Amino acid sequence: MQTEEQVSQLLADMARTISESLGFRTVVVNSYRPAYDDFEVTVVHGSEDALNALLGTTGSWDEWESLLDERFRRHGVYMLPAGEFSWADDRSAFTPDLEISTDPNAWHPDDALFVPLVHTEGHLLGIISVDEPVTGMRPGDEHLQVLWAVAEHAALALQSARESALADAHRQALAHLLTVSSRLTETLATDAVLQSICDGIAALGFQRVSIDLPDPDTNLLVPRHAVGWLMDDPAMSVPFSIEATMRLLEPEFDIAGCYLLTTPQALARVPASHHTYRSASNGRGPRGWDHHWLVVPMWSTDGELLGVIWADDPADRLLPSRPLLQALRVFANQATAALTSARHFEEMRYLAEHDPLTRLPNRLAFSQRLGTETARSGRYHRPFALVLCDLDGFKGLNDRNGHHAGDEALVRLGDLLHAQLRQPDMPFRIGGDEFAMILPETDEAEVRAVVDRIAADLRGEADSDDQLGASFGVAVFPRDGGDPDSLFRAADDAMYAAKRSGAGLHFAA
Repeated sequence: MQTEEQVSQLLADMARTISESLGFRTVVVNSYRPAYDDFEVTVVHGSEDALNALLGTTGSWDEWESLLDERFRRHGVYMLPAGEFSWADDRSAFTPDLEISTDPNAWHPDDALFVPLVHTEGHLLGIISVDEPVTGMRPGDEHLQVLWAVAEHAALALQSARESALADAHRQALAHLLTVSSRLTETLATDAVLQSICDGIAALGFQRVSIDLPDPDTNLLVPRHAVGWLMDDPAMSVPFSIEATMRLLEPEFDIAGCYLLTTPQALARVPASHHTYRSASNGRGPRGWDHHWLVVPMWSTDGELLGVIWADDPADRLLPSRPLLQALRVFANQATAALTSARHFEEMRYLAEHDPLTRLPNRLAFSQRLGTETARSGRYHRPFALVLCDLDGFKGLNDRNGHHAGDEALVRLGDLLHAQLRQPDMPFRIGGDEFAMILPETDEAEVRAVVDRIAADLRGEADSDDQLGASFGVAVFPRDGGDPDSLFRAADDAMYAAKRSGAGLHFAA
């Protein structure tokens, strides 16, 4: 197993070996940084002055291309004799304090010797700079050939170490991902599943992760959980339409089932208002992350878009590799299955206490809430009103127009109850065309106002041929009943009295 620390130690050992075996007092290692497309001085062996001047400095490709010119190449290395290159504009250059010899073969303080470390696929892993030969003389062809041979072996060792370090980091990330995946089915709570999904993707090296799911009322994709972002962050405040999201999911951007776009490519497909966040962990060059958009769709088994995972700010500042995206896709598939199971479970639990047609709490929930409210109001000596409601003419509507029309009337009344009641109040469908309302801290005048509004809205929304009315019965705790059963009987009797009299509303006697 290799780590980045071990790779750094390998570079230091490499510099020391070249210094001691080939006779150079100063050896400098310039490591190529893919995320920034440049070279950073990571090791300076020998000269203290060179260490202070060079360690941590960087050089761009443009700067190095002028140094690695073919006219300076000899036996695979690059020898730059004094006078053939101007160092005046090179701020990262270091000139050792050496006495200038009259011997034309002597090493000059402005001489430079660079040895590329070449990957087996041809790109550079780094560049070694050697200086101050102990002989005081410029190395001959044989010495340069040995230096190149040593560099080839060093490059292979470095390549192997870096690939091993990357593989180990990838394995550790996958191991963590597998651990998270194995726990996805341990809970059937949606929020817990979303937390696990975000944690798993963060383990792959993304510092910011967001999961957007459709809002049931607007069908817009809105953030449900995030890592690295606060939920009140402006980046979390702009909902995405499913249509806008689908425009990002074009085949040309598909890599292993994930979709990677540049910012111009993304903004060409969605309104500019959707770009509320710009990546903080960016690189440079062909492999650097540069404010990219990474979108991972979550598909149902029938091809419906269930949600979207956004991943941003890669810790290594690099574009994700295909293996990384493949791992992300596999995990997203597992997460989708777990999220679907959690949704089904929550829907089953919801329907255990709710009417599937109106989505109001059902009779079971009503009985539980009536008992709770009776106990609370009795403890604190506070009144509350129980209202029972029965639609008038409901059977005739079903007979004339069919059950579909009846269902629409029930849904309409359920919506009206939601719209007209206060936050503490709760409506219920307790069976057939019967509804109930529990209104805490409510007196008779307030109940009458609520019922009048509901009845007026119900008449106003019905078609002229299918006018519906409703009969309401009201019982007030504790005046009309001191326990759930007696209070319910009082409200029920009042409702049937209202229906018989045609008054629409009747209070318990």
